[in-house]
Amino acid sequence: MSPSLIDILFQPDAFFEQVLKEGESLKIPALIVLTGGIIAAAYGYLMGELSARMMAALMPGMDVIILLSAVLGALVGTFIFWGVASGVFYIISIFFKGSGSFNRVLEVVGYGYLPQILGSLITLVAAIWYLPQIAVPVLAKSALDDPAVIEAAMAAFMHDPAMVELTQITSLIAIVFMLWSANIWIFGMKHARMLTMRDAAICVGVPVVLYVVYVVYSLGAM
Repeated sequence: MSPSLIDILFQPDAFFEQVLKEGESLKIPALIVLTGGIIAAAYGYLMGELSARMMAALMPGMDVIILLSAVLGALVGTFIFWGVASGVFYIISIFFKGSGSFNRVLEVVGYGYLPQILGSLITLVAAIWYLPQIAVPVLAKSALDDPAVIEAAMAAFMHDPAMVELTQITSLIAIVFMLWSANIWIFGMKHARMLTMRDAAICVGVPVVLYVVYVVYSLGAM
């Protein structure tokens, strides 16, 4: 019986044991990452719309650029993350004499991105709930003559109570679902690079822990 995508979430060891017996294929992992990227782009659009509203009067036409940058940045950024994470795991696994192609690592990391889709959906719902509550300062053209006005407006925007709550919630969601993905990636690296569980856990755990520390530090700096 072929493993299902649900098995990735709850039985990653058995899933990868079966899937990696077959030939390398990035089709399904790419679709998973693309789905995550589309949801991230939707979130980026909502956030970009707030920034565009703030900057519309200050620099006419900038709103379109902001929205396009937010949407494309989120979509492309998802694929960049896929490649970078795969590269980091692959490079670390070299020190443990891992064997197996980079495409295999891309494959398992793509599969392990599945929890990120769930996290992104929750984040999107949170944004839809909180963003209408955020007071967005609108900058006039005169603000170009006084950078302090722009700085103050941005500070007020970022420290709006609804924005602070949204940031805290989305950061917590990011940590929880990243840890879920990390658990999947550990089993994926074990099979893709022929590693022991200990070595696979180090390959995945070190960069993921650094990511979590960064997110927590960013929250504390708010």
